[in-house]
Amino acid sequence: MSDKTQNTGCPMNQPYDPSTEGARTDFSDQMSYGDYLALDAVLTAQHPLTDAQDELLFIIQHQTSELWMKLAIREITAARDAIREGRLQPAFKMLARVSRIFEQLNNAWDVLRTMTPSDYTTFRDALGPSSGFQSYQYRQIEFMLGNRNHAMLRPHAHRDDITEMLNAELATPSLYDEALALLAREGIAVPDAVLSRDVSAPYAAHDEVIAAWHRVYSAPEKHWPLYELAEKLVDFEDYFRRWRFNHVTTVERVIGFKRGTGGTGGVSYLKKMLEVELFPELWRVRTTL
Repeated sequence: MSDKTQNTGCPMNQPYDPSTEGARTDFSDQMSYGDYLALDAVLTAQHPLTDAQDELLFIIQHQTSELWMKLAIREITAARDAIREGRLQPAFKMLARVSRIFEQLNNAWDVLRTMTPSDYTTFRDALGPSSGFQSYQYRQIEFMLGNRNHAMLRPHAHRDDITEMLNAELATPSLYDEALALLAREGIAVPDAVLSRDVSAPYAAHDEVIAAWHRVYSAPEKHWPLYELAEKLVDFEDYFRRWRFNHVTTVERVIGFKRGTGGTGGVSYLKKMLEVELFPELWRVRTTL
């Protein structure tokens, strides 16, 4: 081969033409990449209300977070169904995926933190009373995981469709409820008061449930599927807690201790959320081992 050609057989310094290797370049009557992804709709869904440089960053960060949450909801739903049906291997894969989704959501805060307090003030007033705590997808995720705070229905009362969806979720056993039901089916004693509780109510930690998980953790080789499920749930909550923590530090870095645009206490409200435990006995059992 001449030293003026590359391994592709093209002369050096000549633009590469993928069509010479069979790549399709005419999409006048075929579905293209942009068609499949509906990019015209996606890339025109950003409507800044000001000329501020950072408003587009703010919008895209939150829109992409909502897209990741949409996927998380799908995966949590499938994992919960799989646990109920005793299909644990698929459930493990789905829970691992949800953990990685929240890793992506965590990384997004790093981009938003490039926005300084001065940057944010250039468009904050344009947000009006809109606020991230009004995200109905985030609320659905919390309900699915067991944090069932009925007060959080009120920001969605103006939308009958969303209220109906969230109420339906409240009437459905949470991911953790299904994990505890599986424990019982596998012969691990779980109190009837826990198994027959009103699933729409907030979950409260129970000493006998700690004892149930203690049996699993004390003999993982005997209860390996349950042990792996427990660790997948802890892994997920670990990422979820990091996401909440990064949310707090980002908000404090950008607005300090001002009230949130939606009327919440801002940082003080978010710090309260850090105290919420999704799978409490899985964390407390570690002290007993």
